[in-house]
Amino acid sequence: MLRPMALVGCLALLAGCSTTSYDSDSDVSGRGYRAEGTASYYGKAHHGKRTASGERFNQNALTAAHRTLPFGTRVKVTNLDNGRSVVVRINDRGPFGRGRIIDVSKAAAEQLNMLRSGTAPVRLEGL
Repeated sequence: MLRPMALVGCLALLAGCSTTSYDSDSDVSGRGYRAEGTASYYGKAHHGKRTASGERFNQNALTAAHRTLPFGTRVKVTNLDNGRSVVVRINDRGPFGRGRIIDVSKAAAEQLNMLRSGTAPVRLEGL
């Protein structure tokens, strides 16, 4: 009985540490969504494979994977290290790496100037 209670307590604590926030005018389309965290990118190894939305992943398209935003949502991603931004369309689920909030395509990573580092601190804004 003590283990399930400890698990529930840990999950509640982790939920309180989330950086995701919705503005008062947000809706199910993702408009008003704002979050900050770490972005990573995926490319060649996944190129041509099916995404969670059913379309084929194209590393040269401006797309991204997000855990909860609806497919088709357009998100402005801003690299907080250099101020560069790109608008991507959500077409996949993820990221699955710990501490990441979005996986962008290789093309989007190029525009954000994060190819060398592989990750970057970002701000997400639902459009």
